[in-house]
Amino acid sequence: MDYHIWTFGCQMNTADSQRLASELERMGHRATDNPDEADILVVNTCVVRQSAEDKAMNRLMLLRSLKEKQPDKVIGVMGCMVGVRDPLHMRKKLPFVDVFLPPSEPAPMIQFLKDRMTEAELRDYEAKQRAQRDLIQDGDLILPIQEQQNLVSAHVPVVYGCSHACSFCIIPFRRGVERSRSVGEIVAHVRSLALQGVKEVTLLGQIVDRYGKDIPDGPDLADLLRIVHSVAEETGLLRIRFLTSHPNWMTDKLLDTVAELPRVMPHIEVPVQAGNDVVLQNMKRGYTNQQYRDLIQRIRERIPNVAINTDIIVGFCGETEEQFMDTYQLLADLKLDKAHLARYSPRPHTVSERRMVDDVPEEEKKRRHQLLEELQAQVVAEINSQYLGQTVEVLVEDQHKGKWRGRTPQNKLVFFEDSNHDWYGKLAEVEITWTGPWSMQGRLPQEEPNQNQPLIILSS
Repeated sequence: MDYHIWTFGCQMNTADSQRLASELERMGHRATDNPDEADILVVNTCVVRQSAEDKAMNRLMLLRSLKEKQPDKVIGVMGCMVGVRDPLHMRKKLPFVDVFLPPSEPAPMIQFLKDRMTEAELRDYEAKQRAQRDLIQDGDLILPIQEQQNLVSAHVPVVYGCSHACSFCIIPFRRGVERSRSVGEIVAHVRSLALQGVKEVTLLGQIVDRYGKDIPDGPDLADLLRIVHSVAEETGLLRIRFLTSHPNWMTDKLLDTVAELPRVMPHIEVPVQAGNDVVLQNMKRGYTNQQYRDLIQRIRERIPNVAINTDIIVGFCGETEEQFMDTYQLLADLKLDKAHLARYSPRPHTVSERRMVDDVPEEEKKRRHQLLEELQAQVVAEINSQYLGQTVEVLVEDQHKGKWRGRTPQNKLVFFEDSNHDWYGKLAEVEITWTGPWSMQGRLPQEEPNQNQPLIILSS
């Protein structure tokens, strides 16, 4: 049977979909890009913001009529909309769905499909699984066939769930408490990806720099990076990244480790969420404006040529114009490389939804969002302009509109042309000839510049 998975939301969901696809292919199923041809259809959902939940629900509503016409099709819902508890409300709301899968847990779908097998099919399947167990270690991930030797960058979850409980965040309710994976599982996962052609891995966690905090005397993220770096040296893995961090656990030990290990990229994701101390306190973030500023200075002092990205929520409960301007000024002063911006929307069961008032009008949220967008575009354009004329190392991911596309160690998007060589999955030295806020254009140093080359501005 063929399967198709729609994935909404974060990189963790992308990794979860990949895990499910791997398990389905071990059963003998194959991916299809055409949902109409699929026998198994899965929607991997996100509920961090209402817009993400609406997209997933709209997709599911479209599948309702399909299920009515073709009842043999298997419909699955996965991810944060399901959560870690029995989703009784979801079963009532979506009676046409066959399988509900918690985040990061493909087992319910696999069991459902096994239950539909004949005795002969089940014996054959179990025999294949026993044979595979002799070859596959705990933590190994066998990529879907279409991704084997064709996937440059992959995500590796290292800590599931979250126990921090920011007042606006639904993740602890839907993904459960913080649980670190064992070093052995992570190493097996990374090694298996590298042996299948992956050149870059990103270690994932809701708060990734809390890795190991739930294990007495266990390794921390800095220790894990050193271990994964050793695996990279053995297997030819070129780059290592990690996200997303929290300012409270960004230690000097971790920063020094990033600076010391050449395959760990100088790229830090550390959300601030707001620039006003009262708003930060209401968000339960646990730091102040000044402490965040001090952290950014510390990062820049310890990691040469670092790129720093952040997240910001505008229009949080009670946020005044003056408080918003503190956020605006923070972003203007720190000149960070990227800011992921979002308008606040209340999520069920969170502290802010239960105890605070969503009193900033939607139009005002949009205005504040636009102001930060415009500011950040100016900031990033200024930062990227410093690369003009420089030669940068680019890990090439794919082709787009006839150009090779890849990223620098700082995760900046670069396009260049070369019709004579296959750069897929390779490192290219590219001379930057044009810069914009969202991407850069370049050429291989030995080429003569094309004066008629059109400028293409693309969002990352």
